[in-house]
Amino acid sequence: MNDSGEVLILTPGSGKTTTAQALAAAPGLPKVHLHCDDFWHFIKNGAIPPYLAEAHKQNTVVVDVLTKAAAAYADGGYFVIVDGIIGPWFLEPFRRMAAPIHYIVLRPPLHVAIRRCQQRGGETLTDPEPITALHRQLSSLGALERHVLPTDGHKREDTLAAVVEAVKGGSFRLGRDEEKAVPSSHRTPL
Repeated sequence: MNDSGEVLILTPGSGKTTTAQALAAAPGLPKVHLHCDDFWHFIKNGAIPPYLAEAHKQNTVVVDVLTKAAAAYADGGYFVIVDGIIGPWFLEPFRRMAAPIHYIVLRPPLHVAIRRCQQRGGETLTDPEPITALHRQLSSLGALERHVLPTDGHKREDTLAAVVEAVKGGSFRLGRDEEKAVPSSHRTPL
């Protein structure tokens, strides 16, 4: 691992926050857990639900702030776990970071994603319509499909173990050129 730290983007699917929290609390490298929902909740007046089309400018600002926070922690030597809905449409600011980026898309079946969101409650998204739309958007990622980690039938421990293995192996590194293989010397020890 290099001195500037590394960043893991863990998106969307069921289990991302639970996995991110467990990974951040695990012994080893110093780690930071950036829960993306918090960055949207910082907007106290004029917030637009982020899944609406008219929220594009707001979402761009929030992702810019999130990226800067992740970069600052990574520059400080922390392993940064970004936990939130970071679809391919928001990856460009992360690609410009100096830190190595791991991108893992947790993909549960749609019915599991809807059930988990509704069980969570609180200020989280529970409406099946936007959850279904997001699931569709992330169901076919083209060149980024190699970043998908199916979670169907996984227990929490299974998902955590699969994420740890993916990061350690370097197979989910987000390259500037997706065709490049990750040299073994650049794989992250967790």
